[in-house]
Amino acid sequence: MAQKHRINNFIRAEEIRLIGKEGENLGVTTTRDALRKAEEFGLDLVEISPNAVPPIAKIIDYGKFLYAENKKQKVIKAKTHTVEIKSLQIKVGTGDHDLNLKARKASEWLKEGHRVKIDLFLPGRTKYMNEAFLKERMDRVFKLITEEFKVAEEPKKSPKGLTAVVERAK
Repeated sequence: MAQKHRINNFIRAEEIRLIGKEGENLGVTTTRDALRKAEEFGLDLVEISPNAVPPIAKIIDYGKFLYAENKKQKVIKAKTHTVEIKSLQIKVGTGDHDLNLKARKASEWLKEGHRVKIDLFLPGRTKYMNEAFLKERMDRVFKLITEEFKVAEEPKKSPKGLTAVVERAK
C-alpha cells in the first residue's frame, strides 16, 4: 500500500506551517523544530497539505489520523448513489399484459432512483408510421407507470425507433 502522507523524517520541505495537537496554528517553523516538538509530545509530524506554500503539517498520532481519514472516506462512499440508466424495449404490437409487466419494472427502477430509457422499437416498415400514433403508443406505457416521474427527454426518433427517458420526480 502506497503512503499518501509524508510523516516525520520523510517531510522534504525546509519550512512548514505547523498545526498543534489541539488544532491550534503554531505558525511557520523549520521542519527540524517541528519534529522536536512532535517528539516532546510523543506524537508524529504528518504533512497534511503538501501543495500549500509553505506545506502544512500537523502534530498528531499517525494511526489515529489514518483511522479518521478512512472513516471520512467511508462516509463519503456511503452517501454517493450511482444512477444508472435502465433500458426498456417495447414494440408497436406489444400486448397490454406485457406492457403492464414492463411498466411495473420501470416503476421499481424509478423507485430505486434510476433513470429509465424507454425504446419503442420499430422494425422495418413500422419506422414510417404516423408519428402521432407512435407517440400515443409511448404514452400508453407512461400511463401504466405507478411511480411519480417526469420526462427527462421527450420521445424522439432514434436509430431503433422512438426513444424517451424518464426519471423520478423530485
